[in-house]
Amino acid sequence: MAPKLVFVLPVVLLSLAFQVILRPPPQKLCGSPGGPPLMSPRIKLRDGRYLAYREDGVQKDKARYKIITVHAFDSTKDFPLPVSKELVEELGIYLLAYDRAGYGESDPNPKRDVKSEALDIEELADQLGLGQKFYVLGASMGGYSVWGCLQYIPHRLAGAAMVVPIINYWWPSFPAELSRQAFKRLVVPEQRTLWIAHNIPSLLYLWMTQRWFPSSAAAMHHPEIFSKHDMEVLQKMMAMPKTIENKSRQQGIYESIHRDLLVAFGSWEFDPMNITNPFPQNEGSVHIWQGYEDRLVLVELQRYISNKLPWIKYHEVPEGGHMFMLVDGWTDRILKALLLGEESLDV
Repeated sequence: MAPKLVFVLPVVLLSLAFQVILRPPPQKLCGSPGGPPLMSPRIKLRDGRYLAYREDGVQKDKARYKIITVHAFDSTKDFPLPVSKELVEELGIYLLAYDRAGYGESDPNPKRDVKSEALDIEELADQLGLGQKFYVLGASMGGYSVWGCLQYIPHRLAGAAMVVPIINYWWPSFPAELSRQAFKRLVVPEQRTLWIAHNIPSLLYLWMTQRWFPSSAAAMHHPEIFSKHDMEVLQKMMAMPKTIENKSRQQGIYESIHRDLLVAFGSWEFDPMNITNPFPQNEGSVHIWQGYEDRLVLVELQRYISNKLPWIKYHEVPEGGHMFMLVDGWTDRILKALLLGEESLDV
C-alpha cells in the first residue's frame, strides 16, 4: 500500500499543479466589483450575456443602408470604420459596431464558436430593429463571423464583405500541399501558435503566457508580420492624435484574444468552400478584399477560395498588406463595391 501511495501522490499533485497552470484566471466582467466600468449601451442576449454596441453614421430610421461591422483580432467596436463622412451622408449609411464576446465591454462566451458569432449578430440586429435584411462587413479575424453569417443566417443578409479575412489552414477543401506550403510561409511563432490552437487547445493559455519562447506574432505585434505597406500605414496612424484607448483585453486575455484563436483555427462545423450562393438572383453580393503583400493572411489561399466560390467577387490589392483598408480611401471603395457594385481599384 505504501509504495502505491508514494507513486500515486506525486502524480495527483502534479496533475493538480498542471490544472492550476493550464486554467486561465477568472474574467473581470465589466460592471462587476473590481471589473472595468461600463461605458457603452448593451443588449441582453437570449442566453443572458450582454453585448456592447456603438452606432455611427446617419440615423437608423433615415438610413438607406444598414451595416453591421465586425472588428478584428485584439480590437473593439470603439475603433470606427475609416469611411468618409461625405460617403456616409451621400449614401445614407447607418453603421452598427459591437464588441465580440469577451472583447471590450461584451460578456465572454465560453461556448463561443463560429455559429454563436453569427447568432449574436442576428440577435443584435433584431433587438436594434435593423429589419429583415442588413449588410455585414468583417475585417481580418472578424471575417470568420461573416463566414458564419453566410452559413447560418444567409436569409438575413443584404450583402457581405470580408477584408483580409482569416483563413483556417485545416479547412478540408484545401489541397494538403497548398495549405502546408502556405502555413510554412508564416513566421515561426505564428506557426506554433496556430498549430497549438488547432491540435492541443488546452495548452494555448500556457503557451500564450509563457516567457521562454515567442508566441503569437499577431498578439505581440511583431514587426515581421507587417509588410512595407503596413509599416507605412502604422506610421500614418502614429502621426495622428491618439484619442481611443484599446480596451480589447480589459476583461482578460483568455476569453478575448485566446478564444479568438481557438475558434478561428479550431475545427469548424462546416467548410466555407461548401457554402452555396446566398444571392442566386443577384439580389446582393459577397466580396473578399485581399492585399497581395499580406503576411498574416496569405494571398494564394484566398485565391483558391475565390476560385472554389466563383459567386464571390474577389478584389486583390497589388501592393496592399494586412492593413490597407485603414488609409487612402480604401474603405470608401470597399463600401461602394458592396452597396453600389462599383469596383474600381484606382488608388
